[in-house]
Amino acid sequence: MNNSMNNIKKSRIVKVLTGVGLCLSIAFSGSALLPAQQANAAAALSGSSIADNVIATGKQFMGVPYHFGAPSGRTNEFDCSSFTQYVFKQNGINLPRSSRQQSTVGTPVSKNQLQPGDLVFSDTNHDGIINHVSIYIGNGQLLHTYRVGIGVTSSNFAGSAWERGFMTARRVIPENGQAHTAPQPTDTQPSTN
Repeated sequence: MNNSMNNIKKSRIVKVLTGVGLCLSIAFSGSALLPAQQANAAAALSGSSIADNVIATGKQFMGVPYHFGAPSGRTNEFDCSSFTQYVFKQNGINLPRSSRQQSTVGTPVSKNQLQPGDLVFSDTNHDGIINHVSIYIGNGQLLHTYRVGIGVTSSNFAGSAWERGFMTARRVIPENGQAHTAPQPTDTQPSTN
């Protein structure tokens, strides 16, 4: 009977320790998922530019699934413009919801003058209407999301469908560090990506 009581006590202690360990594990893993704003504030203190912070924020979502019409503010799925809207908002720059609306803010930039952090707008359907936005991250690369099964990814710009359908680029991160912002539309569901 004494051995039976000791086994029950040991079993309870193991369960309690397992529970405490699990709680600590969850607590510590949750702290690793600090909001992007806190991570960006730390990057800003280290001397990173807004463009560096935008790119770093975007890269945190590599592989997050694509879903056309993904609601603003969601981070478990994006379409191209909800992705850019979210990433820039985390860095203090408000963008409208759709790629067409986003193409009207900031300063126009030519294709050969792209800088990291610039928005690149394309017409991949070749119908004269902007239907895609991506972030130029330097070295001829775009950061974006565009298709189910791929999610957020980086792609070569040169020779791509996004270069062939290039419509405009916009610099929403000005040289003086003051963000160009646009009022948020009341309709958060896009009519196009």
